[in-house]
Amino acid sequence: MDSIIQVSGLIKFPITIDPTVWIFDDRKLTEETLFSQQEDKNTLEEYTKEASKHWDREITQGAKLPEKQTFKKVALITGTFYMPLSPFIQNSEPTNKSKNINISTTTQNFTFPLSILDDMYLLFCKQGKPLTYDGPVHLYLRSKGRDQEPIKNIQTFHIS
Repeated sequence: MDSIIQVSGLIKFPITIDPTVWIFDDRKLTEETLFSQQEDKNTLEEYTKEASKHWDREITQGAKLPEKQTFKKVALITGTFYMPLSPFIQNSEPTNKSKNINISTTTQNFTFPLSILDDMYLLFCKQGKPLTYDGPVHLYLRSKGRDQEPIKNIQTFHIS
């Protein structure tokens, strides 16, 4: 049970987080996606262009059956994945008095304001393997980039 992380404190619903099941979660992000420096694009414009290309292709070439995507299996087996922390903390419903998130590791404690929760991501899978030695997760701040020293050996999240 070393992979289970408790969320407690000034919250309505104390929860436990099990990173071993996140490989099946659609919210996970790859390292390239998380730390890319791409500018935000207008998603509606992007969707419209993609739909137009698809429509034009169907008119000129006819409809095609979808191809099997075996590369997804390879990506899951060899990929490095991150999960946003924010949805889990929001689901525990912090009270109005909540201001900080305290992160306890095996050696020390870290405190961050809840206002930067959207910038926190948990590395849970590196090169297709769960983090067993210094895990179960590593905390990264998206704004600091991929070369930062993450917080490792996380045991609990306490909202205060």
